[in-house]
Amino acid sequence: MTVHFIGAGPGAPDLITVRGLNLIRRCPVVLYAGSLVPAEIVAEAMPSARVIDTAPLDLDRIIAEIEAAHAKGHDVARVHSGDPSIYGAIAEQMRRLDALGIPYDVTPGVPAFAAAAAALCTELTLPDISQTVILTRTSVRSSPMPNREDLATLGHSGATLAIHLSVSNLAHVVKELGPLYGEDCPVVVAFRVGWPDQSFIRGTLADIRDKVKAAGLTRTALILVGRVLGGAEFSDSRLYAADHTHVLRPGK
Repeated sequence: MTVHFIGAGPGAPDLITVRGLNLIRRCPVVLYAGSLVPAEIVAEAMPSARVIDTAPLDLDRIIAEIEAAHAKGHDVARVHSGDPSIYGAIAEQMRRLDALGIPYDVTPGVPAFAAAAAALCTELTLPDISQTVILTRTSVRSSPMPNREDLATLGHSGATLAIHLSVSNLAHVVKELGPLYGEDCPVVVAFRVGWPDQSFIRGTLADIRDKVKAAGLTRTALILVGRVLGGAEFSDSRLYAADHTHVLRPGK
């Protein structure tokens, strides 16, 4: 018996990995985050499977369902949205499973920031502009941020920022990043990436808050900040330069 933590991707049912989908199809028990995982994905479970929406359950009840499956020798597909390594809350589940001696593995999924970049046809790392992407969030009602991981500190890097779980804290984001990135720095707020109703609000640090407020977005949105989003001039990558040689393209 194994618990399979599975990243379902950001929303589009066909963005789940082949491995993840095959696990859902064969596991007798499927636990999924119903508010964020598309119904089409869990509909792939076998007709006899026990399928449970964990959105209303606390950690103790989730682990109790896994323990019950373990007692019966039933594999569990534990389906999370996006990629479970990013704000997936899987670490505390695995810690409980370690204590219980229940084996598990992890299947990655497409993270929201990657899906947003794809939908925008945007590369988040451009030569001369940004070669670093920082995935972070701000503290609202969730766990506090560790020391030195505040936006004022991270923003000194000038890196492309993918700020999760923070659209309701957009005023703080703008206040902290404006002096570091400039009021004219491009911002994209990506709402429900991968879902049929996905939308993107483009702006700058100067006006993005008003635009998001007018749209009425309060949750399920990702904030992207950086010069790579605004058509900045950049040099071609050295990767395909005619005078760039490597083991597969040796010099003449």
